Amino acid sequence: MHRVGSAGNNTNSNRPRKEKRLTYVLNDTDDTKHCAGINCLAVLKSSVSDGCNYLFTGSRDGTLKRWALGEDAATCSATFESHVDWVNDTVMAGDNTLVSCSSDTTLKTWNCLSDGTCTRTLRQHSDYVTCLAAAEKNTNVVASGGLGGEVFVWDIDAAVTPLSNSSDVIEDDSSNGINGSANSLPISSLRTISSSSSITAHTTQCHGYVPIAAKGHKESVYALAMNDSGTLLVSGGTEKVVRVWDPRTGSKTMKLRGHTDNVRALLLDSTGRYCLSGSSDSMIRLWDLGQQRCVHSYAVHTDSVWALASTSTFSHVYSGGRDLSLYLTDLTTRESLLLCTKEHPILQLALHDESIWVATTDSSVHRWPAEGRNPLKVFQRGGSFLAGNLFSRARVSLEGSTPDTAGSVKLWDITRGVVIEDYGQVSFDKKKEQLFEMVSIPAWFTVDTRLGSLSVHLETPQCFSAEMYSADLNITGKPEDDKVNLARETLKGLLSHWMTKRRPRPSSRASANGDVLPGKDITARSLGHSRIEVDGNAENDSMVYPPFEFSTVSPPSIITEGSQGLWRKKITDLDGTEDEKDFPWWVLDCVLNNRLPPRENTKCSFYLHPCEGSAVQILTQGKLSAPRILRIHKVVNYVIEKMVLDKPIDGNNDGTFAAGLGGQLQHSAVGDGSFRSGLKSWQKLRPSIEILCNNQVLSPDMSLATVRAYIWKKPEDLLLNYRVIQGR
Repeated sequence: MHRVGSAGNNTNSNRPRKEKRLTYVLNDTDDTKHCAGINCLAVLKSSVSDGCNYLFTGSRDGTLKRWALGEDAATCSATFESHVDWVNDTVMAGDNTLVSCSSDTTLKTWNCLSDGTCTRTLRQHSDYVTCLAAAEKNTNVVASGGLGGEVFVWDIDAAVTPLSNSSDVIEDDSSNGINGSANSLPISSLRTISSSSSITAHTTQCHGYVPIAAKGHKESVYALAMNDSGTLLVSGGTEKVVRVWDPRTGSKTMKLRGHTDNVRALLLDSTGRYCLSGSSDSMIRLWDLGQQRCVHSYAVHTDSVWALASTSTFSHVYSGGRDLSLYLTDLTTRESLLLCTKEHPILQLALHDESIWVATTDSSVHRWPAEGRNPLKVFQRGGSFLAGNLFSRARVSLEGSTPDTAGSVKLWDITRGVVIEDYGQVSFDKKKEQLFEMVSIPAWFTVDTRLGSLSVHLETPQCFSAEMYSADLNITGKPEDDKVNLARETLKGLLSHWMTKRRPRPSSRASANGDVLPGKDITARSLGHSRIEVDGNAENDSMVYPPFEFSTVSPPSIITEGSQGLWRKKITDLDGTEDEKDFPWWVLDCVLNNRLPPRENTKCSFYLHPCEGSAVQILTQGKLSAPRILRIHKVVNYVIEKMVLDKPIDGNNDGTFAAGLGGQLQHSAVGDGSFRSGLKSWQKLRPSIEILCNNQVLSPDMSLATVRAYIWKKPEDLLLNYRVIQGR
């Protein structure tokens, strides 16, 4: 499992506070497909004979999906999106409640027959939550385990009931699907996930519902199982033992030793007498809990066993794991059959009538015939152990999409969230080399693909370091030399739906002191930065320009953190009720108040001298300063002006330089006005000028930043030379 960094604040840390970041996850696929491995499965059987059965899948892409099951087909009917990291396990709690757990350290409850409504977020774990177990006949009991060595037993009915007093572990997500709703309850287990992947738990006195803690694990927990009545709980993990608990009190009952590696899968029979365990030591063991010993061992697999599913009578077990193989084993005779071999490791299994669903590290799920009610038929057909593949083709496949992990190379426009070109199965390094351009742009974002799609991370103030001219972005209606801040316009594009929904609310943007602000938090934070800059070029406009318009067909999802915690939502699902409790203050300060944090290195200092041996006059002895994005052709125009006019023209918007450029000034500014529109009378006689750096002639389209990074390559101020090209 991977760890995900959050920009939270370490309360006990003396280090400077790191601001919360905003992430958006891009999609170029159909929303009815997962785009990363399937970690978990849950089947909901209809209570009526002609009703619809459903399969729920939880993925490493951070979402769950509901599939309506037909005889020979399965259709995605809903996507459940709220977790901000891998979904690791999911179980049914009754007929209407789905419970999921995630590497984001939370459990979430869902109305499983809705269109994707998260009803509650449960926070008690200090690290990734890896596994769940439910009591089939006591439907309100669910247990959870995680990497922190914690095991909690939840009364789901009590946990999802809103409390009149504040609760420290539970959040109501039903009003808007994210943390921090109008009905939200404060959190006691405040976790900080820092960039170094350390997780700190701060627990305060809880006045609301608190789950039962089963204390005893000293290391990570990877597997749980519970009997039907909810009176027995077993757990396993990296300690290599199976622990047995009374989930009603959290007390330890016994410890079973025998495995030599991590216990990864557990099953209990309906009575709670027998337990099956699968381990990274490749063994499956059958335990008699009454005798407190292992009664059978099954050496079926050649590598780690990660998934188990038993028949209702506990007479046969299906198993899968890292060796890509699905086996059926008779627990009495120990006879085993290889049912099929997958292309990817098997993560979880779910029996449904006469079929078995198989989830793997691929983004697809397959249903295979299994004779679940009478597995002896399989043995009668299959012959001896390791008889070969009995089923050569899956009966039903829920195909996924792996845009970034299957070797397909794509070129993305991240300010619109669209794929520019799909190069197919080619070498990434070779394609990267082919596409390389000698252009220097500040690193204003970071990316990763751990959720199966491209995730783009924006952090202040770094994200505001990149600018481009409006002409280079082909933006019409703006002066061509207006500087466009890429992060600001991207944030406007991401939040355009939110802004549209937000505007009709009367007086929602007026604070108590009359400032037009989204809330007190932003006012206080903004005033605390004495160097906050107002982007004068933007004129506080809310227009989203074409280079920053995101798709509404496959909209990206936002993952960010407000004062109430982390949340995730599609940008088209933002309903305008989100405020400073939900967004980082700097995001709203940018899109609502047109304020940007102080930025470094937006200017480039340089010297401009004639080439050695040239008879051309020396225009200036002093140091010049200009925007990093200034093109060399502007420097050419400056030289021509000085040569033809003898002196610079006063700075204005029609395309000249700042006044006072002379040898006596040590810090003069080169303007970045336009020289593209029309020739002035003096320009008709303009000489031809070349600009050089390190004796290399520079392309007129190069920026000062590019010259400094790729041509100059020194920490000292840039030195440019100019010369007249003879014969032109």
